[in-house]
Amino acid sequence: MNENQDNDGDKIFGLIACGGALPLEFVRHAHEHGIEKVAVAGLKDTTDPEVYQKSFCHEEMKLGELSRLIKFFKKNGVRKAVMLGKIPPKFAVTDIPLDFRLIKLAAKILDRRADGILSAISDEIANDGIIIQETTRYLKHLLAPEAILTKKHPDSKQEIDIKLGIEIASAIGGYDIGQTAVVYKHAVIAVEAMEGTDDCIRRAGKYTKNTVIVKMAKPKQDFRFDVPCVGVGTVESMIEAGAKVLAVEAGKTFILEKEKTLDLANNNGIVICGITRSYGKE
Repeated sequence: MNENQDNDGDKIFGLIACGGALPLEFVRHAHEHGIEKVAVAGLKDTTDPEVYQKSFCHEEMKLGELSRLIKFFKKNGVRKAVMLGKIPPKFAVTDIPLDFRLIKLAAKILDRRADGILSAISDEIANDGIIIQETTRYLKHLLAPEAILTKKHPDSKQEIDIKLGIEIASAIGGYDIGQTAVVYKHAVIAVEAMEGTDDCIRRAGKYTKNTVIVKMAKPKQDFRFDVPCVGVGTVESMIEAGAKVLAVEAGKTFILEKEKTLDLANNNGIVICGITRSYGKE
């Protein structure tokens, strides 16, 4: 076992697997952290079936079945788990069937924003001895470095827009609204809300082209269940919208399918860079 492993040995590690590529990335690399068995709690009609194929055991459930989730993990001896993947963003405001335990918890939750709800659920799971871990601990290889990652670099005007984008994205993140700001010629074209990054980019493209996209972690980002992500789909949205620069917070943003993402960006003259909040400051 190397120094990066987490001494889980042959214990069964839990994975709450939602949509997208992250759950599959976790099960593919779990052994690198000394994890030999993964028990997957999947989300009905959302989780990639390949995640189940690579797991030790799995059970598919619906949003709102908290008691069933906890029972499944306890039955299989899970004491540590991660929550990965996309949850439909409207879950925070849509009426979905809740089990009795979640109904009791919901009555106590005053903050209905996604972070507030997921934090409360994680704390409730911890009451049964199951600790939700920070996902960045197990997927460090996906984190963007502080560097220009493409052949093309931002020009001086784009650098000015990146600095404004950092301010705006950090501000909306502080209110748990979104993580992305779209800027052009030092004007804010769009900010991300419930629609997500890709739709935000496409919306901005209806107003102008050649924009700069800045995606930052929230100032109080909870990395147990919410890590900023970009990938091929992000670049495809930029191509559709005519956007030219994607700047993401280094060390706090996952780049999915990195090689494909950068190849697509390079082939379309798009800049991708990893930045920090101090970008451009002396």
